[in-house]
Amino acid sequence: MTREAIYAAIPHRPPMLLVDEIVRQDEETIVCRKTFHADEYFFQGHYPDFPLVPGVILCEATMQCGAILLSKFAAEGKGVPVATRLSDVKFKKMIRPGDTIEMEVKLTERMADAFFMQGKATCAGKVAVRFDFACTLAPAPGA
Repeated sequence: MTREAIYAAIPHRPPMLLVDEIVRQDEETIVCRKTFHADEYFFQGHYPDFPLVPGVILCEATMQCGAILLSKFAAEGKGVPVATRLSDVKFKKMIRPGDTIEMEVKLTERMADAFFMQGKATCAGKVAVRFDFACTLAPAPGA
């Protein structure tokens, strides 16, 4: 899917938009990609002599993928997805400039406006991060 489709689905914008492409999506699962370039703002200080994508950025990118999955609920006028919990976070592989991650998010349960998901990001077929997270729908700006 195009960048315009991503813009239509979630409110994130550069430099905090961390999804380049939606690979595939169904009712309960979404797969997205992100390529990290050497000029990303966070590489300036993390770490200048050995640049690594911060773990929190890997989690954020994966949660943005989940937000796109949940955008159908937000489109019903119920709000924007915001993270409420991360658990069982496991970092397995360092991600560096030039690496492309593929993020997969599965919606495992919905209770009213609470959504429980499993996410993972892989690079070259190896898991970089895996975690469970929850989101709720917050009132949309101006609502």
